Amino acid sequence: AMRVERYHGCPQEAMWVRQTVFVEEQGFRDEFDQIDNRAEHFVLFDKEKPIAVCRVFESEKSKIYILGRLAVLKAYRGKGIGRFLVAQAETYLREIGAKELHLHSQCRASQFYSRIGFTEYGDVEPEEGCPHIWMKKTL
Repeated sequence: AMRVERYHGCPQEAMWVRQTVFVEEQGFRDEFDQIDNRAEHFVLFDKEKPIAVCRVFESEKSKIYILGRLAVLKAYRGKGIGRFLVAQAETYLREIGAKELHLHSQCRASQFYSRIGFTEYGDVEPEEGCPHIWMKKTL
């Protein structure tokens, strides 16, 4: 049975998934930051095992939130889990009155976000050498 839990801050379970995917698999170094302390983290569990994570936090502009650090363990990819987790985060954000959701997508993931309603804007920029693009969605 799968379940989603929401945490204020970054629990060990979220750190473990992010470390596994972004640091060990993809080679990013600057994975954890000050935002982790104030972000809401959504963690998807398969029984007791954390298998996917994302975080959301309010931007400088009121009611505009940023989604990031969406990671799904390799064995669980291609099953709609990322889409499901983003939908859970969006439900929470609508409940608290958020109007827009933005994200800085790896360019290789931008089609995934396009399919779930995000639109690209701005220029492609490197982040730790990996090209990223800003995307947004109206809630």
